[in-house]
Formats: sequence, C-alpha cells, structure tokens
Amino acid sequence: MLKEYGHDLYGFSLKPVANGLFKNANLSDLYIKESYSDIRDDKKVKNFFIQANADLIIHFAAQPLVRYSYRNPEETFTVNVNGTLNVLKAAELCDSVSKVLVITTDKVYRNLEERRPFVETDSLGGSDPYSTSKAMADLLTDSWGRSVSKKHILIGRAGNVIGGGDFAEDRLIPDLYRSFQLKIDPTLRNPESVRPWQHVLDCLNGYIKLIETSEQKPLSKAWNFGPESKDYRTVREVTKEFQENMRAGEWSEVPDNTMHEAGFLTLNSSKAFNELNWHNKLDFQNSVKWTADWYKAIHNGQDFYEITLKQTKEFLSM
Repeated sequence: MLKEYGHDLYGFSLKPVANGLFKNANLSDLYIKESYSDIRDDKKVKNFFIQANADLIIHFAAQPLVRYSYRNPEETFTVNVNGTLNVLKAAELCDSVSKVLVITTDKVYRNLEERRPFVETDSLGGSDPYSTSKAMADLLTDSWGRSVSKKHILIGRAGNVIGGGDFAEDRLIPDLYRSFQLKIDPTLRNPESVRPWQHVLDCLNGYIKLIETSEQKPLSKAWNFGPESKDYRTVREVTKEFQENMRAGEWSEVPDNTMHEAGFLTLNSSKAFNELNWHNKLDFQNSVKWTADWYKAIHNGQDFYEITLKQTKEFLSM
C-alpha cells in the first residue's frame, strides 16, 4: 500500500519465516534496503535508522501472540517493551525523522468485562503477558512523547485484523485455513468471544489516514481503528462465514479455560471516524469474503504477490 502511494521503503525485521507471505510473495523487492536483525539490539536499530535517513517510522515489530506469550513471557516483554524503547531512542537520534507511529493493539485496555467498546481515554492494563507487554509499550510511547521526544509521536490501536497472508499460530483464520488444507474439521476454543473483526487493508488505510492528517494539523497521540458496531461478531459467526466462503465443512467447539482471554473486546473508533474522516470500506461480510478469496487463490496456485497486489489496488480504488 505504501509503495502504491509512491513511498521509498526500508525494513528492519527478524528473518522472514519460511512459509510466510513476505517470502512467498518476494516482498523484499519492495524495499530499498533491509536489515534482518533483532529489535532488542539497540545498536543495530540505531545504525539502520541513521542509514535509512527516513522521515517516518512505523513500528509494527512485536511478539504478537497471546498463547505464545504464556509459554514465553520473558521474550514477549523484552521484544514488546525493550524493542519499542529502542525504536523510540533511535528515532530521536535521526534528524530526518519527523514522525513515529507505534502500533499497539486493542488488548492494551484494562478489560473488566463491562461489555462496552473501549475509547482512547480508558485505562490500560492486561492479565496475560502479551496484553500487559503491549499496554506497557503503549504507556512508554505516550510518556516518551510527552517528556523526552522532540518528534511527533502517534499510537495506533487496531482490533482483530483478518485478511490474506496471515499464517501465524493460534489465530482463527489461519487455523481454519490449515484445517481446510488438511481436510479436517477445526475446533473453536472460545466460540462465544466477541471481537472487532476488521480487514487488514482497512486497518492499514487508517494508519495512513492518521499520518496524512497529522501533516495538516496537530493530533493527540492514541487512536482506535476498528469496525462499526454492526460488525462486532463472535468467533462462531466468523467461522461460519469463512467456512461458507471456502465451501468447507463443519467444526467442533472445545472450550479452553486454561489461559485467560477476554469474552468481550471491542473498540469505539468514533474519534477516527469524526476527526480523520476515516471509515472502513469493507463491512464484516466483505472482510471475510476478501480474506477467503485470498486463501482460495493461493490454494488454487495463484501467485502470492499477484493476488495481494490485486486486492490492494482494488481496495485503493474504492
């Protein structure tokens, strides 16, 4: 999407996973320069940022999986907290950098199960290592921007993002697709959990809209990017919609209470709707359909890059 808008790209990341989208779609070709390093290495982060001479940094790097965070809490905290600090420190040393956008998550909010959408001014906190580490990163970013930094620092908090290209463990859509590939019926751990499901292109479009608007006027730091309330859905509803689009089979429900996950988690994105004039282009049904279409395309042998670019261009033309 950034390349379609004409930007020059530099990338700092761990090495791409063997069967992920980045490698399969040869996305390395989009970048002028890359560094495959650990974000916890502050010297490498600093040196790469200085070499890139960029004017904007978007910080996506994270350990992003809830269940993995229970098994690897120390890694989760050091990547999400120390890594974020390294990005902020490095950005401060780069004269060329004017803005930093730090991406956290909807799970930064202290969830007391009040069954209401969270607004940007709600308290932050978490119970599992992932959500706690991201809340810490969010608070760190806010504090750094208020007390230390001379840069314009922004925070984006997105909902449950779906879309083509995701192959991570313990995520609903990738797990459903793997079951489809193996021709087995998937199992649902928390079928009644409600989440703000949103297509990845809508989410990314919100981040770009935030950056563009910040060029025109000063903005507050934290912003929610989620769907309209009509598109909140349970895990069961998403599964049903995806399976129907894939023409896949049934599923079973095996509740798992061994690890805490919120039963109701949604975002109030009125601030972005009203102040950024940003709205989701894809409703719930189309978000799931576009996601299923992507997985069906690669399952049928279509080129990873071609289907990704096709959907991106179609989205931008809407």
